[in-house]
Amino acid sequence: MKAKHTFRGVVLSQPPRPFRAPTPVTPASAANKAPPKVRVGREVAGRGGKGVTVITGLPLSAADLEALATKLKKTCGAGGAVNGAVIEIQGDHRDRLVAELQKLGHDAKRSGG
Repeated sequence: MKAKHTFRGVVLSQPPRPFRAPTPVTPASAANKAPPKVRVGREVAGRGGKGVTVITGLPLSAADLEALATKLKKTCGAGGAVNGAVIEIQGDHRDRLVAELQKLGHDAKRSGG
């Protein structure tokens, strides 16, 4: 008769897989890593239906994010804020912001619909 594998009283159709540790990151694989993906999207969740444009994935320090956010807010003529590593600009300015970020040398793409 076949042995039944159980896990906390539940009969499994297959035996559980053994644990495999994740592979460590080597310096060679870290050097081949692609540049970060800068995404420009629109969110309305948690804002009472008001839409904001959200920029994520910028590889900048906090001070540089603040300076970039100020420049982008002036470009759009709108308010905004920096929350962690995310820049939020009030309103829907995705196309304008993607063009401006590409001028500044970032590989920005529009995300969402």
